[in-house]
Amino acid sequence: MIINMLIKKKIVPIRVLQIIGIVCGGGVESVIMNYYHNIDKTKIQFDFIIDGYEKSILDDEILSLGGKIYKVEPYNKNIFKYIYQIYRIVKDNNYKIVHSNMNTLAVFSLFAAWFAGAEVRILHNHSTATKNEKLRSVMKYILRPFAPIFANRYMACSHLAGEWMYGKEKMQSGKVKILNNAIDIEKFAYNYKARKKLRQELNINEDTFVLGHVGRFMYQKNHDFLIDIFKELHKRRKNSLLLLIGDGLLRQRIEKKVAYYKLQSSVKFLGLRKDIAALYNIMDVFVLPSWYEGLPVVSIEAQANGLPCFISNKVSFECKLSNSVHFIDLKESPIYWSKEILNCKLLRNKNAIKELNEKNFNIKKEINNLENFYLKEITNL
Repeated sequence: MIINMLIKKKIVPIRVLQIIGIVCGGGVESVIMNYYHNIDKTKIQFDFIIDGYEKSILDDEILSLGGKIYKVEPYNKNIFKYIYQIYRIVKDNNYKIVHSNMNTLAVFSLFAAWFAGAEVRILHNHSTATKNEKLRSVMKYILRPFAPIFANRYMACSHLAGEWMYGKEKMQSGKVKILNNAIDIEKFAYNYKARKKLRQELNINEDTFVLGHVGRFMYQKNHDFLIDIFKELHKRRKNSLLLLIGDGLLRQRIEKKVAYYKLQSSVKFLGLRKDIAALYNIMDVFVLPSWYEGLPVVSIEAQANGLPCFISNKVSFECKLSNSVHFIDLKESPIYWSKEILNCKLLRNKNAIKELNEKNFNIKKEINNLENFYLKEITNL
């Protein structure tokens, strides 16, 4: 009889609604999915709002983990329909916790969540901005003061991202929770067998010097400058190759630039991939010349692999978790960058896993922070 009572009183997990926008293989999706894979699903389950009605690369993965997926009108096509659809999803399904990962655009989804009665509304900022991005920058700076209005819980991926969104005073008050962009560091550990196998599959000789980059083709990632760097490096080292993983609106433009420089045979566009952890093994160095970042998860992944990382000074110094990171000023020329990369004496860091463990970027440990946060919030309602 007691057993039957326990079965009837089956514990139902808290369902947290994650709002992630358009799925395009970006770092935010990677962070949320890292936490989703590792969270205790007997206690907490994620459901997702995704922009656009077509099938995304995350759909099967989410469904296999027990999550629900809601597809909505993209905000940039019909903002009123977008808000209404989110309102209905939150209201009809009685979501208590809504976690928006839309940075400044979160003002729209969190307004819908507030109006629908969600008690816990989390604004999670993953990025910063640059004034060089024209219309996108203007929109970010216009929306920034409004983004926190309908939130009542605040998160950021780094202190830099937190200060940019909330200001120094709020950061110092302790009201903003820093949630590290933690990864499964063992998954990204260097594997020579994987390196050899994948190089053979991609027809890359073992003695070829491979620069790697992972990121969406958008202004923020600065692919234009990356191609200029590689052009200069390739002049000095002919047996070099640039590996580009990702997709985005600017991909065709970058492909045309590569063709203009006659580098087609030395640049590989791999598109969206699910085996990114393995692909880091192919690389000899990792290059991230971004105009801005919050705290790029790809920099954490590359460091876990032990790769020497050449990162622009516009990226938060908080991403330096090991001795593998070398920052270079974006004001320096492509020639300077190429020489710094070629002259670098850094080898693959054999202590990478240990160093990242010490800096609290192991998802196996950090998952407890997020679990406890959600459980505390739901208990306090």
